[in-house]
Amino acid sequence: MGRLSKLRVVDPVLSALAIGYSNAAFVGDQLLPFVMVDKEGGKIPRFGKDAFRVYNTERALRAKSNRINPQDIDGVDVSLDEHDLEYPIDYREDAEAAFPLQAHATDRVVEGIRLRHEAMVASMTQNPANYPTGNKIALSGTDVFTDPGSDPESVVDDAKAAIRAKIVKEPNTLVIGYGTWRALKRHPQLKAILSDTRSRLVQLADLREIFEIENIVVGKGVYANANDQTVDLWGNTMVFAYVPPGAPGAAGDAPVRSAYEPSFGYTLRKKGNPVVDTRTEDGKLEIIRNTDIFRPYLLGAEAGYLVTGTRG
Repeated sequence: MGRLSKLRVVDPVLSALAIGYSNAAFVGDQLLPFVMVDKEGGKIPRFGKDAFRVYNTERALRAKSNRINPQDIDGVDVSLDEHDLEYPIDYREDAEAAFPLQAHATDRVVEGIRLRHEAMVASMTQNPANYPTGNKIALSGTDVFTDPGSDPESVVDDAKAAIRAKIVKEPNTLVIGYGTWRALKRHPQLKAILSDTRSRLVQLADLREIFEIENIVVGKGVYANANDQTVDLWGNTMVFAYVPPGAPGAAGDAPVRSAYEPSFGYTLRKKGNPVVDTRTEDGKLEIIRNTDIFRPYLLGAEAGYLVTGTRG
């Protein structure tokens, strides 16, 4: 049993806890949702604009059918990374704990990897270099939202029009950085649009109605830098995206999506992940480990729009 006790034992209960775990502060999967794939490497398509072309479809009697000249489908090479974190529980801690340490350890290792994913998505989607010309703007001067004379609704309308001009569809998702949200909820022009005569701050439900975007969320995730200072992952930015709605999954499951459906991007995750396993070390430590295999990809930058410099 000494050798067997050191073998990796997958814990289905803790794995289910990891799969179902969610942190309300994290919004990265709203922009680059998880999609399951069979292999850690391969190629997925980047689609062109065949669906938006107007074809001559009329056919004369006994004439040949009208044939589409298909465009080449650009492929994107993908390679996933393994992420893992483990948490040690001493047998003395376990005996004295007033709460279930295994669940606490699972929470720690799951949240640690989710924070890593959030940081990766935030860095990728808030980088202007990842967007084509016409799909980004840096606000300055009187256009920043902390200026009472600025016009956030116009900025949003321009962003929606820019995405529509590229992919025909308007964005259905908007991630607002925490600093941006603080400016928007106090903005006098947005408050003036509300028909409510009460003096109050603008709410997210108001923004969904004013901006006509169904999914608007605030990025509240933070991380501690090398000086142990808390820093916002999502800052003075707005990230717009068209993300296809997923098909309904089983009860309690996330919506089902396919990497072959054109979108702003996805986080490709190997099927069967995340997995939580346990093992013992020296008979006195129980190790709780979370393993996840994924990588986020921004596949269709034309389906997104980035606004930076929202606060002065």
